[in-house]
Amino acid sequence: MSGDNKSDYKAVRGLIRGLDLLNSLNRFDGGARIGQLADATGLHRTTVRRLLETLQNEGYVRRSESDDGYRLSIKVRELSEGFRDEQWISQLAAPLLGQLLQEVVWPTDITTLDVDAMVIRETTHRFSRLSFHRSMVGRRLPLLQTAAGRAYIAHCPDAERESILALLASRDDTQGRLARNRIWVDKLIRQTRANGYGANYGEWGEEEKIGAIAVPIRHGEQVLGCLSLIYIAKAMTIEEAARRYLGSMRGMVGQIEQQLEQQDAERRQREDTERPEAGDTPLAGGEAQTPDTPPPGTEAGRGETSSD
Repeated sequence: MSGDNKSDYKAVRGLIRGLDLLNSLNRFDGGARIGQLADATGLHRTTVRRLLETLQNEGYVRRSESDDGYRLSIKVRELSEGFRDEQWISQLAAPLLGQLLQEVVWPTDITTLDVDAMVIRETTHRFSRLSFHRSMVGRRLPLLQTAAGRAYIAHCPDAERESILALLASRDDTQGRLARNRIWVDKLIRQTRANGYGANYGEWGEEEKIGAIAVPIRHGEQVLGCLSLIYIAKAMTIEEAARRYLGSMRGMVGQIEQQLEQQDAERRQREDTERPEAGDTPLAGGEAQTPDTPPPGTEAGRGETSSD
């Protein structure tokens, strides 16, 4: 291999096209026909057909006899079985998102920082009847234009914030221009802290019809991620969304943070139990010898010996 980040081998074009096709098919709720997939991927219809037939032979897609549409099969899930996310998301946050959906109806996301963007790690978009989106896990959200990003930036430790802003400021895009405007950034941070939540009301160009509010999920001094509620902007103002749903969101975050603290307490208790008490002297075999135990070889410590 060469010393830089480039591979010595050329990218496998067919594999790239196949993965692009799978990703596009995943975004069609209920399946898609060859023409739709060709338009979505920019591939020729003949290429799409050949790729679909290959994926069908391998069991990753299936063709509907009723409408000639193609759908993902359950085998696609095997591709992610080896993936391991943050443990707190799968164990604590994901089950609570389902409960929260019953209260707020609008979709909610759990996001975490990934270098220079927030990434959706868990969501109820596919379950909410008020969502226009389905495939959201893995989507990257700009830090300075979304509710989740603003909540994170405003509440993370100062040193981390400065590092993130320096990274963003080096970019030649909207995020970079915003990060270099320190007056605007400082005002955003003050306002977000004063409100107690991050907010976005159509300020992200890719989702101009969307409004959102977000709150940080903390563990000690660290911000693990954010919980966001997403809605159609014309349905209500940011202030109304906060009045209606902020309490439920904070209640869920409180449960996550409480369970994390409980896990820490249980871990410390286990460590204390396993740690030798003060004054104990470890023996070669790993057992502890208390001070009043007669040492081997003394008269008091010499016991009966078996002749066997």
